[in-house]
Amino acid sequence: MAGIGFELRRILVKDTYSATLRAYIYAGLISSGPWVLSILSVMLIGIISLGVSELKVRQFLISVTYLMASSLILTGGLQLYFTRFISDRLYEQKAKVILPNLVGILTLVTLSAGVLGSLFVFSMFTESILFCVLLVANFVTLCNLWMVIIFLSGMKAYNRILITMLIGYSVMVGSALLLRQFDLPGLLLALLIGHASLLFMFLFEILREYPTERLVSFDFLQRKKVFISLLFTGLAYNLGVWADKFIFWFNPSTSDAVIGPLRMSLIYDLPIFLAYLAVIPGMAVFLVRIETDFAEAYERLYAAIRGGETLEHIYYLKDQMLLAIRQGIFEIFKVQGITVVLLFLWAPNLLSWLGISQHYLPLFYVDLVGVSIQVLLMALLNVFFYLDKRRIVLQLTLLFLLLNIMLTIVSLYLGPGFYGYGFSLSLLVTVLVGLSQLSRSLQTLEYETFMLGR
Repeated sequence: MAGIGFELRRILVKDTYSATLRAYIYAGLISSGPWVLSILSVMLIGIISLGVSELKVRQFLISVTYLMASSLILTGGLQLYFTRFISDRLYEQKAKVILPNLVGILTLVTLSAGVLGSLFVFSMFTESILFCVLLVANFVTLCNLWMVIIFLSGMKAYNRILITMLIGYSVMVGSALLLRQFDLPGLLLALLIGHASLLFMFLFEILREYPTERLVSFDFLQRKKVFISLLFTGLAYNLGVWADKFIFWFNPSTSDAVIGPLRMSLIYDLPIFLAYLAVIPGMAVFLVRIETDFAEAYERLYAAIRGGETLEHIYYLKDQMLLAIRQGIFEIFKVQGITVVLLFLWAPNLLSWLGISQHYLPLFYVDLVGVSIQVLLMALLNVFFYLDKRRIVLQLTLLFLLLNIMLTIVSLYLGPGFYGYGFSLSLLVTVLVGLSQLSRSLQTLEYETFMLGR
């Protein structure tokens, strides 16, 4: 579904500094734009909520964090599962089945998220009915939004996508400015209006991109057309990303109650939150290099295999693909490494400018390294997906999840000086294992292609 890859290649054909810079800016916005703009918008809402009590603003911010985490965990597996289904249909040139199946899966997501969200919220919260209804509505909307966002990298109208994101988050901030007088329900309503606007605008773009003659279809439930392992892969990855946060949130010594069952960790949340904003350069390089150089080399190799080219030419194209992988990973490492070094140097001044205590510096440094390694992990997983190594991806995501849980718990026993190391070390070990697996997979690529029919 890498439609953006074709557009990036078209930009890079000009081979000028301005074209390269433009490609990286677009890649950064497409890969990181939705969640970065969401984070910045929520921060801005907190800043402009001058007439709202500090407690209510904190409750809003924590509610948003839990909404993001829970919606991503619930839909993480479905995102991978449905992305592969859509990609296969596009390969089969059956674009007309895409929109009906999107409507079908959104129907299931809406029903399941609505039921699960309602059961949890109305049984665990003692706040007003309006608050509970808005919380569930936001949860359902976010779950649907994550399912729709998977289409963005497959669409070539990136200018419209970026404008849509800016409009949606501007509507969110503007609504918050108007509704802040209604305290917490007003802020949650603003969040709902913003994300609902984004959802329907993106749906409109998808409708333009994939016209259809049917309204709804459930072909994605047919066992022979899907890969069930992707459900567990997406679930394991998203649980792995959030596992350390939940452990800190629900450990009484590192967290405080905020609203209902929701807790926050003042010592842990802020550094990891700031660190994630630092992955934008690495994400831009990841999208450019994987979806241009590597994707192009991959397509040439398998086109040669399907076309019956000579073994010598196939070996040459394989070497070109290996070179693209090495260069892509090295460039991600280089760019993200430079970003980390610069932020290490600027961090004291940055925290002072933001009015944040210097006591957060050690944890911020550890988290910076961790989220940077996570970009490398995402690149590795993407390569494995191209090579159709679903079992390896599932193994790596499960390893990340289990290590993050175990090492984070160990770090809690060791004390504040070790906070954050569980997250970072789990990613480091997973990436090292992934690199080893990738090396072995590439060595046996020809055998598996010709003898196993992959």
